[in-house]
Amino acid sequence: MVDTTEHGSIERDTIKKVSIVISKGSLEGIYPGLIMANGARAEGIEANLFFTFFGLDAVHRKRIEHIKVATVGNPGMHMASLIGVLPGMSAIATKMMEKKMAELDIPPIHEFIEMIGDTGAGMYACKASVDMFGFAKDDFVDQVEGIITVGEFYESAAGGQIIFT
Repeated sequence: MVDTTEHGSIERDTIKKVSIVISKGSLEGIYPGLIMANGARAEGIEANLFFTFFGLDAVHRKRIEHIKVATVGNPGMHMASLIGVLPGMSAIATKMMEKKMAELDIPPIHEFIEMIGDTGAGMYACKASVDMFGFAKDDFVDQVEGIITVGEFYESAAGGQIIFT
């Protein structure tokens, strides 16, 4: 929101808190939320990450190292879905993306999660998704503070912006 003072100068409301929902388990589904959370913390903005459905892969101990680019049904790939289903296409696209991100000094997901956790951002797993997939707290990296309900997520997000990636 923009407001003008009596002297004509512009005052802007600043964002003080963001809660980011990560629901996709692909590189292009996880990185936007991590980048936004990292940027928020760098700006002094409180940030919470809520991992739900396949976004849980980003913080799952056994799956975090195996996240790939989605090549099928991804219009951003600019290729026919038929090509995306060919064996090895996801692996090739993932390697290309990881190489480009490394050139830009963007860390791998597990390092990014650690960095963001070290800044004090809150990280939570969705209870409904955890229950649906049969996971437990021990299945997640140490940065996951807890498994919370959607109601508890809304409580922690109160007074801030909610971003769904």
